[in-house]
Amino acid sequence: MGTATAPLAKPAPKPPTGKTACVIGSGFGGLALAIRLQSAGIATTVIEGRDKPGGRAYFWEKDGFTFDAGPTVVTDPPCLKELWELTGHDMADDVELMPVMPFYRLNWPDGVNFDYSNDEAGLKAEINRVAPGDLAGYQEFLTYSAGVHDEGYVKLGTVPFLDFKSMIKAAPALAKYQAWRSVYSIVSKYIKSEKLREALSFHTLLVGGNPMKTSAIYALIHKLEKDGGVWWTRGGTNRLIAGMIRHFERLGGTMMVGDPVAQVHTVGNMASEVETEGGFRQRFDAVASNADIMHTYRDLLSGTKRGKDYSKSLSRKKFSPGLFVVHFGLEGTWPGIPHHMILFGPRYKGLLDDIYDNGVLPQDFSIYLHHPTVTDPSMAPPGKSTFYALVPVAHMGKLAVDWDEVGPILEKRILDEVGRRLIPDIHDRIVTKFHYAPKDFNADLNAHLGSAFSLEPILTQSAWFRGHNRDDKIPNFYLTGAGTHPGAGIPGVVGSAKATAGLMIKDLTE
Repeated sequence: MGTATAPLAKPAPKPPTGKTACVIGSGFGGLALAIRLQSAGIATTVIEGRDKPGGRAYFWEKDGFTFDAGPTVVTDPPCLKELWELTGHDMADDVELMPVMPFYRLNWPDGVNFDYSNDEAGLKAEINRVAPGDLAGYQEFLTYSAGVHDEGYVKLGTVPFLDFKSMIKAAPALAKYQAWRSVYSIVSKYIKSEKLREALSFHTLLVGGNPMKTSAIYALIHKLEKDGGVWWTRGGTNRLIAGMIRHFERLGGTMMVGDPVAQVHTVGNMASEVETEGGFRQRFDAVASNADIMHTYRDLLSGTKRGKDYSKSLSRKKFSPGLFVVHFGLEGTWPGIPHHMILFGPRYKGLLDDIYDNGVLPQDFSIYLHHPTVTDPSMAPPGKSTFYALVPVAHMGKLAVDWDEVGPILEKRILDEVGRRLIPDIHDRIVTKFHYAPKDFNADLNAHLGSAFSLEPILTQSAWFRGHNRDDKIPNFYLTGAGTHPGAGIPGVVGSAKATAGLMIKDLTE
């Protein structure tokens, strides 16, 4: 008889270190960081200013419909599962992920559809149908995307860039993949069809980047989705946030909601105490901000020279666009409309120029249409459907419009276009609707200029050129989230939390 092998010991939370940390803001980056700190035995408090946690992943319940405010595309599930595995837990106990297929249906004004997924045979058939002659070029692009994914995401995505030396070290890999070129330019090198060029370059818009200007490094998103799939959280993205909080509190973490941080106090060059508008004031060994980067330095650190200096420097940087989102609940179900659709407008580059450079509100637009009830009917009452239609718009620093006046007009134009292309009697079927504009991002999230994704992800604002995971002048003050490396999107901010946690745990326990 063979000898029985003892089961491998599951990792457990580290014993308390006696150290304390505060995380300001409970977006994905803040919660991922808090879980990592708490797992390492650092007593962590998360302070959230709004009435509900989640940051951009806020949600509303109206007339029986659930509307997610923010990110709806979950990619790279392992980066989330790792947060549970640190202490031997299983994410599936708290969160149910459901596969989404196709990933996106892309639709052009001439009626052509393109179903984009990681089903190899299906994707090749779609390419042959929409862009005959581009299949060989697509295979070359896929090789490029895989290489840049390995260098830019696997190797550098969770590494903090704290000094220029680290940038120099990364330079050969960035040069090898021509990181100075744009995603659209790299795609165009391999692909002749304009439709397929748009299909393979639009992803940067989901992290606030202009495909015409965002570094080609972001072509890694194609490989990321191809390998890991696209997922939905049953009950909405808000249930992923709820699962993260349940896990954080299970580990002994403290959540405070509904009391915005007013000030981070310093003694000398060290962060000392965190004070809220409600009067809570407590000393911590380390403080991390998941709040908007400009709000962090201009407002929360307003009492410091560092806060004043760095907010001045940030004000000269380029910020990503705003979003205008129409949330609506409809009578009826729509099995023919997939979970994610991109309804391209008649222009691509011209529209991007208007949003990123010209600061005008154009007559045309491209719409990201989100239809979660086709995957998860629990998001609406029986026989009804939840949608949102999102269009990028210039941020408030470029586009000076009165959103109270313009909002209802733009809302109607967007619904008219969805009606014209997909749901002819849309206005008769609306049960409930409301919109969310850049001024709401600014008011609710302290988002600088109403920007939806913080700093624009261009090469000169990436890695070391972005907000640093540990502040240069206040050594126990840290950043996580979209304004720091590697940037926006769920995998990006969860990666930033891993980079920041590594620094904090080392600084606090060694």
